[in-house]
Amino acid sequence: MSNDLLRRKQSIFDRWAPSYDWLFPSIVYQAIHQRLLEFVRLPAQASTLDLGCGTGRLLNRLADQFPDLTGTGLDLSPEMLRQAELKNRHPSRLSFVQGSTEALPFHEDEFDAVFSTFSFLHYPNPEVVFSEVSRVLRPAGHFYLVDPLLHWQPGIQTLPMAAGAIQFYGFAAREQLGKQAGLVCQGHHYLLGPVVLTLYGR
Repeated sequence: MSNDLLRRKQSIFDRWAPSYDWLFPSIVYQAIHQRLLEFVRLPAQASTLDLGCGTGRLLNRLADQFPDLTGTGLDLSPEMLRQAELKNRHPSRLSFVQGSTEALPFHEDEFDAVFSTFSFLHYPNPEVVFSEVSRVLRPAGHFYLVDPLLHWQPGIQTLPMAAGAIQFYGFAAREQLGKQAGLVCQGHHYLLGPVVLTLYGR
């Protein structure tokens, strides 16, 4: 990701951060997260990573459901991370760090599960992100990718935005990205309207 694009995205999400949870109605996220949690299977004392964690909503809900889980949230925006820290209901088990999805600041085989909900569409180099996810996942770990489909397309569709284009991935594109990174697609599941979970295993 170029430095200019990175700075533009960071600036926009920094400005959104204080009102982010108001701009995106709680009832929508709650419904999507509730459906997502129906598909989540974790080992005891699982270590999890949330890419583009925003204000930390998903990690808090995961920690509510799995009392021995530890979680790390990664985001580009320091203001989003500040909000996440303020709203952290499980400070002994959840932590938040700033970083890029194209160079994850973590060791190989560090996490049992990686999540990406409504963030993957912002990444201009999806192959790099998939490679990094595969690197930090433990053997038998899972990657939960949640993003909307655009017109149920089979490939990739791009929409230009002020902060850089966003990309929507159909089933075939999602499967191919996983295959290239050594991840096996284990299925696609509609969560709410056009929002789809694609589950991968390592």
